Amino acid sequence: MLTAPSLLSASVALLKRDLGMTLTRGGGPLLAVGFYITLMAMIPLSVGPDTATLSRIAPGVTWLCLALSSLLSLERLFERDYDDAVFDLLRLGPLPLELVALLKCLAQWVGTGLILSILTPLVMIILGAAPALALIGLVAALLGSLSFALIGGIGASLALGARKGGVLMALLVLPFYVPPVIFGAGLMQAAQISASPLQALAFLSAYALFALALAPIAMGAALRSALN
Repeated sequence: MLTAPSLLSASVALLKRDLGMTLTRGGGPLLAVGFYITLMAMIPLSVGPDTATLSRIAPGVTWLCLALSSLLSLERLFERDYDDAVFDLLRLGPLPLELVALLKCLAQWVGTGLILSILTPLVMIILGAAPALALIGLVAALLGSLSFALIGGIGASLALGARKGGVLMALLVLPFYVPPVIFGAGLMQAAQISASPLQALAFLSAYALFALALAPIAMGAALRSALN
C-alpha cells in the first residue's frame, strides 16, 4: 500500500524532472522571454514615444503580452512525453494522472511563468507606470501566470495527438485567458489612479483558485482519452 511519504517522494521526483526539462529543452524559458520582450519593444514603435500614452496603455498591453507569451511556452507541455510513451509508464506509477498533469503545469509555471511575472512590473515601469506599483504588479502577474499555466494545460491536454495541435490549443484556450487579462489590467489601472485594487485582486485570485480546482480533473480526463 502506498504511503504519504512515497507519494510525496514520487511527486517531488516528477516535479524536479519536469522542471529540468522546462529549463533545458526547446530553448527553455528563453523563447517565451524573448517573445515577451519583443512584443513589448514593439509597443513604443507602434504607438509612439509619448509618455502619457504609454503609461495609460501599459497595464492592458503588458497583460496581453503576458498571456500570449505564457501560451507560447505551453504548446509542448504534454506532447513530448506523449510521443515518447512516457505517459504509458506514468499511468502505471503511483501518481494519478490528475496529479501528474498538475505537477507538469506547476513545473512549467515555476520554470517560465515566474520569470515572465518578474519581468511584468519592470516592463510596466519602463512603459511609464509608477515604480510604487511594482509589488502589486508582481502579485497580480504571479496569479495571472498561474491561471494561464493551468488553463493552458487543459488546452494542451485536449489538443494532444491532434494535427496542428498548437493552433487548436490556442483556439481552445484564448477565450479563457480573457478574464484574467481583464482583471489584471483593471487591477493595475485602479492602482494607477489610487483607487482600491482589492476587488480586481479578489476576482483574479478567485479565477486562479477556480483554475487550480478545475484543471487537474479536466487534464486527467483528457489524458486518459488520448492514451486509450
